[in-house]
Amino acid sequence: GPEGACCSGQEELAMALGAVCLRWRLFHRRALFPWPAVGSRPGLCGLSSGGEGPESGVRVRFGPSPTGFLHLGGLRTALYNYIFAKKHRGQFILRIEDTDQSRLVPGATESIEDVLEWAGIPPDESPRHGGSCGPYQQSERLDLYRKAAETLVKGKSAYYCFCTPSRLELLKKEALRMRQTPKYDNRCRHLSAEQIEKRLARGSPYVIRFHLDQGTVTFEDLVYGLSRMEPASVEGDPVILKADGFPTYHLANVVDDHHMKISHVLRGTEWLTSTAKHVLMYSAFGWQPPIFAHLPLLLNKDGSKLSKRQSDLFIQNLSQNGYLPEALLDIVTNCGSGFSGNRTGRTLEELVSEFDLTGITTHSALLDLDKLPEFNRIHLLSRIENSSSRQQLVMELQARVEEVYREKLLEGEALCTDYVERVLEHRKGHITSLLDLLKPPYSYLWIRPPVPRDQIEGLTTEGEKICSMVISLFQNWSEGDGTMAELNSELRTLQAQFTTTKYSVMMKLLRLVLSGQQQGAGVAEMMLSLGPEEVCERLQRVIVH
Repeated sequence: GPEGACCSGQEELAMALGAVCLRWRLFHRRALFPWPAVGSRPGLCGLSSGGEGPESGVRVRFGPSPTGFLHLGGLRTALYNYIFAKKHRGQFILRIEDTDQSRLVPGATESIEDVLEWAGIPPDESPRHGGSCGPYQQSERLDLYRKAAETLVKGKSAYYCFCTPSRLELLKKEALRMRQTPKYDNRCRHLSAEQIEKRLARGSPYVIRFHLDQGTVTFEDLVYGLSRMEPASVEGDPVILKADGFPTYHLANVVDDHHMKISHVLRGTEWLTSTAKHVLMYSAFGWQPPIFAHLPLLLNKDGSKLSKRQSDLFIQNLSQNGYLPEALLDIVTNCGSGFSGNRTGRTLEELVSEFDLTGITTHSALLDLDKLPEFNRIHLLSRIENSSSRQQLVMELQARVEEVYREKLLEGEALCTDYVERVLEHRKGHITSLLDLLKPPYSYLWIRPPVPRDQIEGLTTEGEKICSMVISLFQNWSEGDGTMAELNSELRTLQAQFTTTKYSVMMKLLRLVLSGQQQGAGVAEMMLSLGPEEVCERLQRVIVH
């Protein structure tokens, strides 16, 4: 959608807006819920504005288009809506905006809802879960939009436009030639009733356009304050119902927000300039608009726009790469505003508790993905230390290990729940993702490395003796016995019995035997992770050979 700022930039208006915004901030809590004293909210299906009055409670919606996979920018918008709803004990609605049929991606609708559930922010009403205001896919609400458009035509707020694509293209080319912004010249607005009837009778293709009234449109935004715009001065009358019977964004959103009883619209600031048209449309229907809060853009750390083509931003890809939903929710809120304090490691419950819509500033949020591994490390540590979530991690790691190593696995032991849990316990705080444990430096945890005899002999002539004495040490140990510090102390005591092998050399030898590697985790940690039986098995191979 179009992007733009809400203020004109003129000095006198800026001063007036400053005073208005100050007053608005002072009374922001009342402004969050300024339901009108007169008028009413809509019924579920009809177009009439009559009824029993406003429905209490907050109702917000997230309306993605199923034109691809959900990315971090979309997840952030959904998250802010979810948090706002839960903060005020309201309802979070997922509405699939699939009116652009040419760009639909098969499976995207299901994928969007899957992602929201995976992220821990499931909708209360959606295509999957249903609800009293469904259907929740715009392609299934076409009759409602058609009736709404016809209502506007009858009220002289919209009209049939029969201009052909070729004529519209000529208008565009001429405007560009004259170095002007292309816009529709509103020609069909002036057709007589007789001309319209004749063209309809002979089946001429048409769209329906909304009649933009001249003048200034004023509305309040909970983030950007008072906005004044003159949409009719910068664009022609917009299409609201296309020739194929599908609505454009403007009509569909106004109609759906009304009939779904949406109380607050939290969406990206790219829709701020379109809001003036929406306010005019609400007025034409005789409906009370919802309360608007436009969220600042989420940008790359260099200030460039996030692109839907950036595959590293797709939630599916991030999930497959081992990133936890808590880490994603944390980083997209940490780089923005609207929360008391700014710290890493916040849970969803803490985000809800600390959220304050009036604290959102107009500054864009800069997303630094280089920090994501650290966010993930923090939340992975929290999961490992929680008994219930740790079991989920164990099962996931077991599945991933089996997939990667298959027949090379240690005989049944590598996938033992107690063993995998012990590995996680020793590596917590060091790894940024479960996938780290599948990389070559940690392969020794799942498969026995070959005995590097040449390297061992190059280190010391006491290799077999060292292995034999460490085996004796471990024959008196049981899994879970001792700490890392105690084991390191035992190893230092043992080394003192050798005349030609230094402590550092002995540790290099043990690391080679246990892991086949010259670098990696500490030897004591390796031993405690592998357990006494497996340590002895690997050391024994040096003696036997």
